[in-house]
Amino acid sequence: MDYLSVVEMLNACHGPAGDERQIASTIQRLAEPYADDCWTDTMGNLIVHKKGSGPKVMFAAHMDSIGLIVTHIDEAGYLSFGKLGGVRPEDILHTPFRFKNGVCGVVSLRKDVALKDMTIADLYLDIGARNAAHARHLVRVGDTAVSRMPAFTTETRLVAPYLDNRISCAVMLDALSHIRTYTSDLYFVFTVQEELGLRGSKPAAYAIDPDYGIAVDVTRGDEVEDKKVSSSVLGGGAAVKVMDSSVIAHPEMVQTLECLAQEQRIPFQRDVMVSGGTDAGSIHMSRAGVRTGGISIPCRYLHSPTEMVDLGDVTAAARLLTAFAQKNFKEPEDVR
Repeated sequence: MDYLSVVEMLNACHGPAGDERQIASTIQRLAEPYADDCWTDTMGNLIVHKKGSGPKVMFAAHMDSIGLIVTHIDEAGYLSFGKLGGVRPEDILHTPFRFKNGVCGVVSLRKDVALKDMTIADLYLDIGARNAAHARHLVRVGDTAVSRMPAFTTETRLVAPYLDNRISCAVMLDALSHIRTYTSDLYFVFTVQEELGLRGSKPAAYAIDPDYGIAVDVTRGDEVEDKKVSSSVLGGGAAVKVMDSSVIAHPEMVQTLECLAQEQRIPFQRDVMVSGGTDAGSIHMSRAGVRTGGISIPCRYLHSPTEMVDLGDVTAAARLLTAFAQKNFKEPEDVR
């Protein structure tokens, strides 16, 4: 798969948390050739189903991104905004953003605020409006904006905004296209509002009632002077989730994923992250509980407009996901 092209296609959609309809439509178009059925639930989650006679397996990758939401338009036409998800002011200052209708602007800092003191409330969006009336003609309070930074590749790396979690959506699509022989009843769920607290995956897991769950997401990768709050490194292979702040992965899932990686010579590493969570956090507590694990992609500069992943890790994650989907599982026994 040409991951750069897919990420560019997904990032061209408007898809901040709470308004994922454009990106869901694009993903559905890409997934339909490999699916028996596709539908969108009330929350907006896209469910792609490959029917099987065995246990239900739910894969989940969130398709929403962090973003900005307009809270006020002043007399000069500048826009105050709030944040959707974990937006840090130092990461978005002097970067371009795009609204759903195509209007673009740049984030700037109010003149009376020092860089060391700035908060989200001290930033504003300049969309080039002449005055308040002109600005209100272009955007409204409540409109949302997403990063307009470009994507590019180096020899081995991919850099783009919203690799959290568009790169995992691409991995799920890649795996869908490579699944051949399988018995499990497979559900590939592209979830909404993960960035606002794992909101979409909770009702999706309740409705599907899976026997096994896998959250596909990025994890914090190594950075300069990293304080070792996470275990994964770029170039180390697919990261098998052991723990993050939302879940302790089921031991059987960790063992199964590691055995599959070893059997098929897929590069892998363990993923332990002391802060941050994934859709696994809500999936594993659904109904009477779900055997849940995770396949993660190490990523540097999370929640910035220039996130970075290693293309070898991405390919390894797709191969491991495919292997899990094609594994012949027995029906799990109830715990009484």
